[in-house]
Amino acid sequence: MHNVVRELRAQRGLSQGALGELLGVSRQTVNAIETGKYDPSLPLAIRLARLFARSVEEVFLIDGPPQ
Repeated sequence: MHNVVRELRAQRGLSQGALGELLGVSRQTVNAIETGKYDPSLPLAIRLARLFARSVEEVFLIDGPPQ
């Protein structure tokens, strides 16, 4: 599943570690989500979306990258 977490994090000027602290996960988890190696649980996906004031569907794109 494609996601725009890296782009949203960069727009906020957050490091992976800082985002992990805000979400209560490790920097490695943030990296794995950004690189598509890990799909977060629904509660974590919701926390990410709320943090960036987006819907889950705007952050996690089932059909691939935005065109």
